[in-house]
Amino acid sequence: MSETMHLSIHRVTVGSKLRAILLAVMFSTALFAPIPAQAQLPAGAIDTTAQPQPAPQDPLRAQASEALDKRDYPTAIKLLTTLAEKTPTDAHLLYDLASAQDALDQTSAAEQTYRRSIAADATYLDPHLALGLLLARSGKLPEARTELAAATNLNTGNPLLKARAYRALARIDQSTRPSDASTELLAALKLSPETPDDILLSGELAEASGAPASAESAYRRLLATDPQNAEATAALTHLLLRQQKSGDAETILIAALAKSPDDPTLNAQLANLYETQNKPEKALPIAEKLHTTHPDDANLTRLLARLYSRNSQFDQAAALYASLIRLNPQDPTLVTDRADALIHLKNFAEAETILKRTLAQPSAYPTKDDLGLAASHLAFAASANNDPATTLQALSIRDKVLPQSPSSLFLAATAQDKLHQVKLASDLYKQFLSVAGGKFPDEEWEARHRLITLEHMK
Repeated sequence: MSETMHLSIHRVTVGSKLRAILLAVMFSTALFAPIPAQAQLPAGAIDTTAQPQPAPQDPLRAQASEALDKRDYPTAIKLLTTLAEKTPTDAHLLYDLASAQDALDQTSAAEQTYRRSIAADATYLDPHLALGLLLARSGKLPEARTELAAATNLNTGNPLLKARAYRALARIDQSTRPSDASTELLAALKLSPETPDDILLSGELAEASGAPASAESAYRRLLATDPQNAEATAALTHLLLRQQKSGDAETILIAALAKSPDDPTLNAQLANLYETQNKPEKALPIAEKLHTTHPDDANLTRLLARLYSRNSQFDQAAALYASLIRLNPQDPTLVTDRADALIHLKNFAEAETILKRTLAQPSAYPTKDDLGLAASHLAFAASANNDPATTLQALSIRDKVLPQSPSSLFLAATAQDKLHQVKLASDLYKQFLSVAGGKFPDEEWEARHRLITLEHMK
């Protein structure tokens, strides 16, 4: 069976597995970073006029404040824990303790202590904000949203804290509630000056709402003020690629990489751009360099494996896919990609074995197209391996999720032919010839000659 037949039996989805690395980050680390202690808050962030003033001043409190000022969080936690045992309803003291725990990544303890601070004084904004940021970092977005929304409804002596709550809310709402996110971003801008992250977010929101021109304007405005902003470059490039403006995207990427030659996101985007332009010879050196620098990055390894396949370096591709499967055995699409490389290497038996095992669980495939592609590969491998029964089983799976193609009709015809199903084989050969249109000369020649032979067998 010809190489053309194998190549035509499936769709090639270029770059689809790398999209996560190309998208601008949804949640900024700085945005959701903890508020570690009083010493790290903006001036006036704590409303000291509302704090209870013990009389006389407990010397431990002064020591705890000194430890916080020095960012000596272990000492601060020890002192503040003792103080909290004496005054368990002091909301400000509990907040300081939670902040110190948060700074040391004692997440569970910090969450519990923030909640104790809120229980002691529900009108105190700071623990609501800090708890919301902690919950957002932990992926508990609905709970985080509740606390951040509460923070925006409370008064504070420092509007920057409330602005931070609005910004965090906007990031949380970006995907699921874009209209609310826009409103929250505007609210933050009324309380504090615009930041580069604000411009980036405004572009992302415009892009999500179907306003690419506004998104492009925002990204370009950010790059005009901060040409080295890698996130803005990545976002703008991704937008341009979606609009099929590959020339503009390439110009921007090359200019950005001249200033930041080792940036992994920008390099990956350029490699992906060359891949979409069917220029694996340009993409490969970039991907190999990225893989050498980041050997444990599965996305980059997959990019390199895919490029090796596109460049007919199937032995290197198969080896990389094998390593990826060992790390992520639950991803059936990796098996499909490895099988494709094995088929090109004419290792049909191994390709058939791994595909049969994976296709035993069709629900594991993320999409119908992925399932259909795997079944197509199995049908081809089984046919080349002289296993007509498996070929037909694979085609049965494929035909449930993908339309028939000349390739699938030919494989079905040859399988029925091998099983001596004369009428079925003849009908399928005729269907194949009616749609082949001269694109498969070897298979069309074989089909015509088999029809002559089968006529004498009726």
